[in-house]
Amino acid sequence: MLEAYEIVTNGNADSRLELPFERRKKSRLLAELESGETIGLFLPRGTVLRHGTLLRSTEGRIIAVSAAREDVSTVHSSDTHLLARVAYHLGNRHVPLQVERDFLRYQHDHVLDDMVRGLGAEVRFEQAPFEPEAGAYGGGHRHEDHDHDHDHGHAHGHGHGHGASREREVNKP
Repeated sequence: MLEAYEIVTNGNADSRLELPFERRKKSRLLAELESGETIGLFLPRGTVLRHGTLLRSTEGRIIAVSAAREDVSTVHSSDTHLLARVAYHLGNRHVPLQVERDFLRYQHDHVLDDMVRGLGAEVRFEQAPFEPEAGAYGGGHRHEDHDHDHDHGHAHGHGHGHGASREREVNKP
């Protein structure tokens, strides 16, 4: 099994690790590389892996992390005022939110979808990579360094997968 303890800023990746956002928030986990090899991640607590993050294994291999497609709700609109209102209400509920020029994206939740529709926006359920904002205290640009970690605070009454089902949390190296 490969082991990775550090994030590096450059290098040529020879392997790829695809994970949904919920798994990229774990600092300790076992996962399967695209090649089928198992890797154990033992990163500093609070580490959030972003799409494009590079890891170095103890053997010196460079592994590129990529955001897996997962169940998300996407709000597209050319009405920036409407998007701002939707972002405000989702943020008020502490929902991790991806903010782009003409759309907002959050992990799929039918209760939140109903709230967004009630605000007058259209919501589309889809499978897409999810890269939420780092937040005001998250240390900068969300695509590279992110230290934001919290749930949206309510239970789901339905089951849904988040891709990459072979990963599991690891407690100690």
